[in-house]
Amino acid sequence: MGTVGTEAELADRILGGWLGRVAGNMLGKPVEQGEVWTRDRIDRYLRKAAALPLTDYLPEPSADDDAHDLRPEWRGCVRGRIHGSCRDDDVDYAILGLHLLETHGFAFSTEQVGDLWLLRLPYLQTFTAERAAYRNLVNGLKPPLTATYDNPYQEWIGALIRADVYGWTSPDAPRRAASLARRDAVLSHTGNGVYGAQWAAALIAAAFTAPTVRSAVDTALTVIPASSRLARTVRRVVSLHEARVPWEDALATLADETAGLGWIHTVPNAAVLTAGLLYGEGDFTRTLALTVRGGLDTDSNGATAGSVAGVLTGAAAVPAQWKDPLEDTVRSAVFGFDGVHITELADRTLRLAVLAD
Repeated sequence: MGTVGTEAELADRILGGWLGRVAGNMLGKPVEQGEVWTRDRIDRYLRKAAALPLTDYLPEPSADDDAHDLRPEWRGCVRGRIHGSCRDDDVDYAILGLHLLETHGFAFSTEQVGDLWLLRLPYLQTFTAERAAYRNLVNGLKPPLTATYDNPYQEWIGALIRADVYGWTSPDAPRRAASLARRDAVLSHTGNGVYGAQWAAALIAAAFTAPTVRSAVDTALTVIPASSRLARTVRRVVSLHEARVPWEDALATLADETAGLGWIHTVPNAAVLTAGLLYGEGDFTRTLALTVRGGLDTDSNGATAGSVAGVLTGAAAVPAQWKDPLEDTVRSAVFGFDGVHITELADRTLRLAVLAD
């Protein structure tokens, strides 16, 4: 396995990535609505419940107005009520990506990604750029037109959330991971939307051997254009962290500098995610907590942060309060996968990673 370690170590890191993705997604899901659940409001919610510092899933709401504004699925995502994961597109796409690689191998085409969506993914469980691309596929369009025709969401976060499996199956091979993620991303995204997928895949691939989170972030920057807004924003987060600017002040600065892009755009979310990773300093719980407290697309950012942190630490080091309530079970809208065990998904991913090696 080269510098990655033994197969047992690789298995532990891949399982850590899956557990982290599911746990981070579940943590952020109740407050996933960036224009309502701002950073300040999330922290007010946590203070009211005496849940700061945040070290577990979100507590139940202590006020009716908070309960009203949470996502409808919140009852299955708060501490004490979790029995397996809730269904969510942030996990569906990781499963779909795994199925894609099992079905078509690493030489898959963008057209085959689209074909698999039509076969396995219900239209109403797609959103923004993915829904536009799905509609374009049904209407007979081919990539890359599927990404550009009547699609105002081309630089939103959707492609980034689909990238994990390419990182998990390319341990310590960030450029390979980015290349695979790009082939998937261009079905529905352009520009920073595609770069976000390449960056996330490389970040996860690098996490298998990176000595520090900062090292993984630096490596991931090498796979996207240095002049892109995404790269400039990630470098800005790095510089704020390096200058020891407090996390809250860094996020306030970044919010000002990315204002107007919207809460689902790749760039501001990558800023929140990078800050969560750097200020989390490799600690699984702190990384998830800071990332979700950062607001915007909380469940997507929590999922990716959890994936990176889980690969860095390995499954054995993921604290019990995050993994035990998941009961090794995933709900999924992907046809044929509902109720699948997380350990089975990780085993299947490991087989692909070993094959790729």
